[in-house]
Amino acid sequence: MDEFSRRKKALVNIGLIAVNVIYFLYLEMNGSTEDTQFMVSHGAMYAPLVIERGEYYRLITSTFMHFGINHIMNNMLILFILGDNLERALGHIKYLFFYLICGVGANVASMIINMSGYRNVVSAGASGAIFGVIGGLLYAVAVNRGQLEDLSTRQLVVVILCSLYFGFTSTGVDNAAHIAGLIIGIIMGVVLYRRPRNGRSR
Repeated sequence: MDEFSRRKKALVNIGLIAVNVIYFLYLEMNGSTEDTQFMVSHGAMYAPLVIERGEYYRLITSTFMHFGINHIMNNMLILFILGDNLERALGHIKYLFFYLICGVGANVASMIINMSGYRNVVSAGASGAIFGVIGGLLYAVAVNRGQLEDLSTRQLVVVILCSLYFGFTSTGVDNAAHIAGLIIGIIMGVVLYRRPRNGRSR
């Protein structure tokens, strides 16, 4: 058996992608994911509703919602490419916990930053959680001497820089959630990831 056939299947990552896609299709069949008001009515992040009405579920539901086909395709492609590596490194349960904490944490940080600037924005997307995954992988790669399976430190740094550059040069992107997700992911990586004792990381 070769290396790829020996790898464990990333069932949680596949499940997360499936939930994102299924909910996106459901929303598209019942309205438009590019309609801000429609998205708010179905769980998108909107600070006044979270703070004033206690609709804390939005911190989670918004991480499974996307504005349009390009938004979900870009996010799911990155999650498909990178998420399985971190799931194998952490294990199924830890990875699910890691993903949700990064997504919720990124939303909380974004909400605080936007409110401090007196901005009430509607946001949705898996980007905060995905940046968390990238942050967790960055830590895991670093403690494995720059290589984890087929990932290297250089590759991850390039992904981070390109993603941040795209975010800051585009309109309507929640950069606060991206940066917060990345930082939370690194911290969660420190907490949850342990390098295998046999030193095998590839």
